[in-house]
Order: sequence, then C-alpha cells, then structure tokens
Amino acid sequence: MPIAQSKDELRAWLSLLRAPALGAPTVRELIRRHGKASDAVSAAARSHDIAGDARNWLGSPDSGLLGNDLDWLDCPQHHLLTFVDSDYPSLLTEIGNPPAALFVDGEPACLWSAQIAIVGSRNATAGGIANARAFARTFSVAGNVVTSGLAEGIDGAAHAGALDAGGKTIAVLGTGPDLVYPRQHRELAERIAQNGALVSEFPPGTPGRPKHFPSRNRIIAGLSLGTLVVEAGLKSGSLITARAAAETGREVFALPGSIHNPLARGCHRLIRNGAKLVETAEEVIEELTGISALLADGLRARLACMAPAQRSSKGTNHHEGDPEYVQLLQALGEDPCALDELAERTGLPAAALSSMLLVLELDGKVSARHGRYARID
Repeated sequence: MPIAQSKDELRAWLSLLRAPALGAPTVRELIRRHGKASDAVSAAARSHDIAGDARNWLGSPDSGLLGNDLDWLDCPQHHLLTFVDSDYPSLLTEIGNPPAALFVDGEPACLWSAQIAIVGSRNATAGGIANARAFARTFSVAGNVVTSGLAEGIDGAAHAGALDAGGKTIAVLGTGPDLVYPRQHRELAERIAQNGALVSEFPPGTPGRPKHFPSRNRIIAGLSLGTLVVEAGLKSGSLITARAAAETGREVFALPGSIHNPLARGCHRLIRNGAKLVETAEEVIEELTGISALLADGLRARLACMAPAQRSSKGTNHHEGDPEYVQLLQALGEDPCALDELAERTGLPAAALSSMLLVLELDGKVSARHGRYARID
C-alpha cells in the first residue's frame, strides 16, 4: 500500500512536484538527501543550486493549487505514489528517468501486474482497430494488464478490448489525472478507473501539451514487459514508445501490414531495426513468459512481507468462505491448469483469477509453475 503521509508531508510532496523547472531527477535527489519531503522543500528553497523560479515557488507555493491537489487526493481511489512508496512499480524504476511520483485514479496494485503495452496510430484503419481489440482480449484472458495512452485509434481500441474481455487496463495520460483527452474517451476513462487505473506524472488540472506525450510514452514503455505496435506511420509517437522500450531492454513487437498502407511503414521500420514480427497474441505472450515470471516472483516477495491487514480484502485470512475462492479451489485439481482454462471453468475474469491465485499461492493452497496452477491438498 502507499506509504501513509501526513497532510504537511503530502503538501510538501505536491510543492516539489509542482515546482517549475525542478524536474524528477532533482526531486528524487532532494528526497534521497533529506529523507522527508518537508525537509527537502526547506533545503531547496534556500539552495542556490536550485533555479530561481523553483526556489521562489518552494518558498511561497500557490496554496490554491495545492488545496485543489489535496482535494483531488481526498477522493476515493485517488492516490499519489512517490518513488519511495512500496507500491511504486518496480519495472518503472529501471527506465532512464523514472517519474518522482505518479497520480493514480484507480487501483495502484495494477501497476505491479504483468503489463503488455499496445500502441499505434490515432488515425488507425478498421483492420488496425480490430487487431488491437483482438490482441488486447487475448492478453487479458491470459491474465495480463493492457497498458496504453488513451489516445484515439489503436490506444482506445486496446483499452476497450481489455475491458470487454473482463480484464484490467492502465491508461497513462499526457494531462493531469482529472482531465480526459480526447474528450470523447470520458466514458472509457471512467471504465478504466473502475477496472484498472488512470496514471499521470502531472498534477491535477495540467492540460495536455505536445511535450507531455513523449514523456507519457516513456512511462507506458517502462511499466510494461513488452510493447506491441499495431499500426504506425513513420512519424508516429508510437515509435517513441517503442524506442523507449528498447532502450530499457524491453521487448518490442510489431504487426506487419501491406506495403501499400502508410500506417504499416513504421512497423516495418521497427522490424528492420530488430523488433519481433508477430502475427498472433500468443506469440507475444510466449515471448514474455520468462520476464513475467520474474515480475510475479517480485510481487510474491513484496506481498509476503506485508502485514495481513495490508493485503487485499480477499487476501490472506480474509478469503476463507468467500464463494469465489471456494469456486476457484473446486475448479483446481492435482493436474496443473492454465489460467484460460480456469476462467472457462469458473466464469471469473482472468485478471481477478490471477490475483486470487497469487493469494492462494502465498497461503500454500496452490502451486504455480510455468503459468499453470494446481491445488495443494
């Protein structure tokens, strides 16, 4: 769970995040040096190593803006994950410039789940839209979270495909967490907040600016085990996401297309430069199985160290007698069973099953090996 913050400490974090031209690297360094955000603010406001605009802001921040931020955080399911919080996603720390903090509308634990990014053109073809939906559905049924950027075209189709399959999806925004861009995706954003998370490094009220979207793309790549580019022109922002993924050592996949389709050219360039050509979602899942297992091991270790009260309401010491857990245990046998088989047997969404199986594994009631599960009697 996110580290509990006093109101003053939370206000200090918000002051750092809003300070003009301060930047994530400086915020991280200030916190590492001073420990508490309030101490970091005090020190930075007096330091000549900090730019004048930032010093002036930290010495006298806009109380109205900070008050609005605190009001947003007071709402249910609204969170601020700082880079020192236990729920800050471990994969994101591996990118070159991880955000100092993330504003989250939804479930922070989703950020620790195995994620596959699906990105592509805003002006996608009907075939591209269909492919994005289909791949997202298959990824979700296999227990993966689909991550994208809420843009028109491929992004929106990927989010919708995951949700329609009963899975979870994460939208990384180029605006503050309270703004939806494009506006026509407002209903989609509400569904995502209820079945995943809306994520932004920008404080509430921040409008979308051109420079924000490449910054957002590095977060999409950093959260994900791999990135799939469905359709992209040669100047598509999706290629920025793919490059960020490759630079972090993550897998990049691309769908081939017709040589007569301008939106296939970006994918073909990626393939020439080393991205994996894929034709089915299963090829992506198989390629990512090893790194997904490593992420699951990290999540197990983190959950095992948490106090029972910090775990999910259906977690250890709370699931006894829960009808869904009873149903799942009845569906499991001594022979290992894949997640999609369990989803078919129980009628429960794959994303929910994945979390439940992890809880049962920590309780010693289920064994997991190579993505297959069996009951331990």
